[in-house]
Amino acid sequence: MCDDYSCPDISFHTIAICSELILAYTEGLHGKWLFTEIRAVFSRRYLLQNTALEIFMANRTAVMFNFPDATIVKKVVNSLPRVGVGTNFGLPQTRRISLATPKQLFKASNMTQRWQRREISNFEYLIFLNSISGRSFNDLNQYPVFPWVITNYDSEELDLTLPSNFRDLSKPIGALNPKRAAFFSDRYESWEDEQVPKFHYGTHYSTSSFTLMWLIRMEPFTTFFLNFQGGKFDHADRTFSSVSRAWRNCQRDTSDVKELIPEFFYLPEMFVNANSYNLGVMEDGSVVSDVELPPWAKTPEEFVRINRLALESEFVSCQLHQWIDLIFGYKQQGPEAARALNVFYYLTYEGAVNLSSITDPMLREAVESQIRSFGQTPCQLLIEPHPPRSSAMQVTPLMFTEQMQQDVIMVLKFPSNSPVTHVAANTQAGLSSPAIITVTASRLFAVNKWHGLAGHQSSTTQDQHYQLPVEIDPLIATSVGSHRRQISDLLDQSIQISSQCFIITADNRFIVLCGFWDKSFRIYSTDTGKLTQIVFGHWDVVTCLARSESYIGGDCYVLSGSRDATLLLWYWNGKTSSIGENSAKFTMPRAILTGHDCEVTCASVCAELGLVISGCKEGPCLVHSMNGDLLRTLEAPESCVRPRLVQSSSEGHCVVYYDKGHFCVFSVNGKLQGNMQVDDSIKAMQLSRDGQYLLMGGDGGVVSVWQLHNLQQLFTYPACDAGIRSMALSHDQRCIITGMASGSIVLFYNDFNRWHHEYQTRY
Repeated sequence: MCDDYSCPDISFHTIAICSELILAYTEGLHGKWLFTEIRAVFSRRYLLQNTALEIFMANRTAVMFNFPDATIVKKVVNSLPRVGVGTNFGLPQTRRISLATPKQLFKASNMTQRWQRREISNFEYLIFLNSISGRSFNDLNQYPVFPWVITNYDSEELDLTLPSNFRDLSKPIGALNPKRAAFFSDRYESWEDEQVPKFHYGTHYSTSSFTLMWLIRMEPFTTFFLNFQGGKFDHADRTFSSVSRAWRNCQRDTSDVKELIPEFFYLPEMFVNANSYNLGVMEDGSVVSDVELPPWAKTPEEFVRINRLALESEFVSCQLHQWIDLIFGYKQQGPEAARALNVFYYLTYEGAVNLSSITDPMLREAVESQIRSFGQTPCQLLIEPHPPRSSAMQVTPLMFTEQMQQDVIMVLKFPSNSPVTHVAANTQAGLSSPAIITVTASRLFAVNKWHGLAGHQSSTTQDQHYQLPVEIDPLIATSVGSHRRQISDLLDQSIQISSQCFIITADNRFIVLCGFWDKSFRIYSTDTGKLTQIVFGHWDVVTCLARSESYIGGDCYVLSGSRDATLLLWYWNGKTSSIGENSAKFTMPRAILTGHDCEVTCASVCAELGLVISGCKEGPCLVHSMNGDLLRTLEAPESCVRPRLVQSSSEGHCVVYYDKGHFCVFSVNGKLQGNMQVDDSIKAMQLSRDGQYLLMGGDGGVVSVWQLHNLQQLFTYPACDAGIRSMALSHDQRCIITGMASGSIVLFYNDFNRWHHEYQTRY
């Protein structure tokens, strides 16, 4: 973050001063930011003053700026696109929302209700609360804060069904130990300073130095830490080197009330020396080593997985609202905070000081230094108790019917016997026409209306209509006007049609198809079947396509891989329904990815992480940034040589299927986490949204469910009478749709919660 608003490289300063001039893009600290790719604009505090903005881009990069005062912040927001704080929180996309207070954002958002209904996880909800309360990954002084949830870091095994292994989230970290709580209470009651209000804790649960300490083993935090420490590492005893010791210190040391950061729940690399060189030598001569993990966690990956399971457990779910009251809510300050032993040094709170009123430069610098040192309490979001989460028992109509026990919901046969090589399930409730779109090997496509599983309920009256989840496309069923559903343009004769040759846009209105002899890929309307755009860019036939998550108005990234060994990243504009700003004949890709040396066979793009993962005909798989930078190679065992399918999740999991039944699981940071071989030629696979489960199917006609972290097979559905060629999950993940070699689709009932018997984790 740049806090010097006079910095000549920051074009936002120009916007603020010359508000009549709206630039097409800004060029500054990190390069160029296209206005068309701005996805969210958040007001932010800097040193407790409401003078900053954080701007999030479509490729998930973010940049934060600090300005002289709130007036200029408002001018800048009024010059930026009207995107609000994005589309994830159920808020309107207006500039007023970008300038709203955290309390207003919390009250207007639908996220609390979604959390209560268990539509989002505890992790997602905490990230939301951090985001709207002013916490940012771009400001070490206001880094997102997460709770300690596990208390047992010494046992050989950890039983997550025992309450004693979980922290009491109704108390601040400083009040968990009764003796230490008594010390803080005495300090508060006996405080007599007239200038400084009384407090329990002189240090905070989140400061820049604490964040750097947690992340010392990773760049750029290693360098930040050294700069903070005057170029030297601290004494070993004062460095994060053991999870168990860190927890004990948080219970015993009166100057240590640290909470955690989000990385404890998703980033195993923070516990090891992530650099290829030794980090350095401590003051006492010891070397910065890997973090000592609890006995029940053999690897950093295992520690993070179990810590995340604990966070999502019922013990945490039923009391998380009480921790929210302490950090973001009504127990954050005032009489309730005093009663809860939750009062911090006064300079950590919003509104404690007005820096602009301090005219003495020396005094202002001293106050700023104090704010940096003591930490900053999040903006208060609510002044009444936060509502609890709903019971883990979710009542649905399916619970009271035999349908719950039926694995196969329905089979839908199309008149054509051509294999269904692609299935897309854009079934979100907000869509104007949720549908299951199928495309066959002969390029006959169908737009099949989605009614959902709610129709599966027992009739209370004889004449109640029983509705199947999917209704066949009437144009296909009657063969009337079926020519509108056929893509007849000639493909290159050498192309083998597969699921990876197609993309369906998020609104179900367009099909993108590759494999054409002229080295293009093309876009067709699902309504009329007409060609709407031809896109050129490769020097050889395009062999595979992928798209990212959808953004505002249906915008997304489209990735094309080719025999020319390159991948091109394009931008799909939902407003114009085309690649690029309009349907012009000549469009430019956003990035060119050149790491491969032979034909690209499979690819995945995750804009949530800003990554592209791809495989080529003879291997290997590569990870690129969405800017085109080659980041790493995914090193697989010798038996895994020809990648054919790749799937990635926004949680950082990557699965690659190679020839002859070989699978590998990688972290997005390149670590091989497991591999296996199955007795089937797999043609389709799908990851659950959280990346915990893998679905696969192939020539054997069997859909199987696997637990990803240990590649354990959990379940197999009844075998179908034909091979599986494609697969999709409905938006609510309750339905698996498979495209069959026989020209039909089969719908299977799915409930990922049924696999959570071990820890009863539901979200």
